[in-house]
Amino acid sequence: MPELTETVDVDAPPEQVWAALTDWLRQGEWMLATDVRTVGGPAQAVGGRLEARTGMPVSRGRRLGVLDTMVITRWERPRRVDVRHTGRVVRGTGTFEIRPRGGSSAFVWTEVLDLPLGAVGRLGWPLVRPVMRAGVRLSLRRFAAYARSHAG
Repeated sequence: MPELTETVDVDAPPEQVWAALTDWLRQGEWMLATDVRTVGGPAQAVGGRLEARTGMPVSRGRRLGVLDTMVITRWERPRRVDVRHTGRVVRGTGTFEIRPRGGSSAFVWTEVLDLPLGAVGRLGWPLVRPVMRAGVRLSLRRFAAYARSHAG
């Protein structure tokens, strides 16, 4: 399964970075073209559920795009959260890790994807990967600025 890993340095302590990362409802402030909501509760532990819609805005608060449903499968505050993507299009696992670096942190985002459409998806991955990588990198730069100023 294809894997994508990107890292950004964040000039903030791990606890502050964790608080910014797991503030799910504000994730759209740094994640490119994405709105996130929790399902059935605050999603702050294993079993928590999230829905992220990524795509073009069509009206206030609504996006036309891909719905990414997720279940939290690992929760190690303030260092790591894993999710299992359970949607029709986005499937696989995502890992967000926060690594201490003195008084700052490194934020590592890894996706291991179960590509849709079988052989067509595998053949298309080399075309999709650079676009996805660019989007993740932009989101991570935005996250670093967001986390530096996040008050929780």
